[in-house]
Amino acid sequence: MNLTENLVQEVQKVIVGKEDVIKNVLMAILAKGHILLEDIPGVGKTTLALAFSKALGMEYKRIQFTPDVIPSDVVGFSIYDKKTDSFVYKEGAVMCNLLLADEINRTSSKTQAALLEVMEEGSVTVDGKTYPVPQPFTVLSTQNPFGSAGTQMLPQSQLDRFMVKLSMGYPDFESQVNILKDRQTEQPLDSIHEVVSKEEVLNMQQEVIQVTVKENILRYITALVEKTRTHELISLGVSPRGALAVNNMAKAAAYVKGRDYVVPEDVMEIFVSVCAHRVILHPRAKVSNTSAEEIIGEIVRETKAAELV
Repeated sequence: MNLTENLVQEVQKVIVGKEDVIKNVLMAILAKGHILLEDIPGVGKTTLALAFSKALGMEYKRIQFTPDVIPSDVVGFSIYDKKTDSFVYKEGAVMCNLLLADEINRTSSKTQAALLEVMEEGSVTVDGKTYPVPQPFTVLSTQNPFGSAGTQMLPQSQLDRFMVKLSMGYPDFESQVNILKDRQTEQPLDSIHEVVSKEEVLNMQQEVIQVTVKENILRYITALVEKTRTHELISLGVSPRGALAVNNMAKAAAYVKGRDYVVPEDVMEIFVSVCAHRVILHPRAKVSNTSAEEIIGEIVRETKAAELV
């Protein structure tokens, strides 16, 4: 059993029946991406983040976004120190390895932008001084699709910064029974052990970068992306940033399976989770109640990789 399998099994101690979600989160972390979880309350989003932080030996912080959270809560601020007669930087929530940004859509656009800028740049700038965030660094953001009164939904340009958008959903019947069993007398999170250190995570991220993607796979990714830009039910297709995210996530998918090269199945496996949140649907799609996931899935099924070799 390799390291990635050990990591998945460790997180499964607390997240029951959601192996696909766990693997996608792991792949996004290894691909140096950020994750958006859009889901109903109470399905284990916070538990998922905590479990990964423990298994990966990463420093964890959580910020609960509300309308009164301001950018300095996220990135930090300078405060005058009378002893040294100078301004001292006080760290914000982003100064960690794994940040759970809970209900990001409940805060102001300005605060959202502060977080998303850090996600893109990997550093914060306060009073003209730049401070890099610790490495590895991953943001796991959540947003609630229901009860949106008083919230600020993320605009498309900011959604594009997340490598994947995932949904955990309700557990199935047997998984729910197991969850109830496991929590009768103890907290399963206490049983999570560190499988790899932060330094090993950084090494794994470098190994993912070295995974080979041949030209026929690049053509396959491009063909898929192009179809999102010309599809009759999509008004805005996948951006070049999105195409790069597909490439990087496919590398991570291959790595998790123990390969140092990408095959078309790796691309097919991750394309919907990487791209569905990056497109804007035509009004006709909404009228017919067709989701972005359904359209992207159809594009994957209809595009034959073998024809692009």
